[in-house]
Amino acid sequence: MNNAGIIKRTPLVDMELEDWQEVIDVDLTSPFIVSQAVVKGMMERRQGKIINVCSMMSELGRQNVGAYAAAKGGLKMLTKNMATEWAKFNIQVNGIGPGYFATSQTAPLRVEGNAFNEFIINRTPAGKWGDPDELGGATVFLASRASDFVNGQILYVDGGILATIGKPHGEG
Repeated sequence: MNNAGIIKRTPLVDMELEDWQEVIDVDLTSPFIVSQAVVKGMMERRQGKIINVCSMMSELGRQNVGAYAAAKGGLKMLTKNMATEWAKFNIQVNGIGPGYFATSQTAPLRVEGNAFNEFIINRTPAGKWGDPDELGGATVFLASRASDFVNGQILYVDGGILATIGKPHGEG
């Protein structure tokens, strides 16, 4: 499971190249390096599972997270390409696309009274930030035999936010 990730909340126009490169290196290049290191053993055994932690930001744009979104969008496509190349070895490569979760990375955004915090709570059909424990089921499924014919997919665990462009809770 490739789960490394960092974010730099900086407008693209102001982002330093070294900050851009650090996000790309951690969020996209690291999963490539780790997967490449383990896949040869999986090929020899003719079985394996690789799970990349992508993001719902591989589907949406938002201000100040351009490097992160680009890296996670790249990871989504890397996942699909790995699945395509390695399926003949009975290796499944899939991704999990978390929505907005209550983690140390999102702590600065989840402050009561923060407009973005209120936006996420109101825009997510589940009406809350996700608890990291709620990612466990998707992980278990993708790591288990139950997903043996699932390959190249991103399973979004997002409280329904990608399913709707509807109005926030409470509006008609």
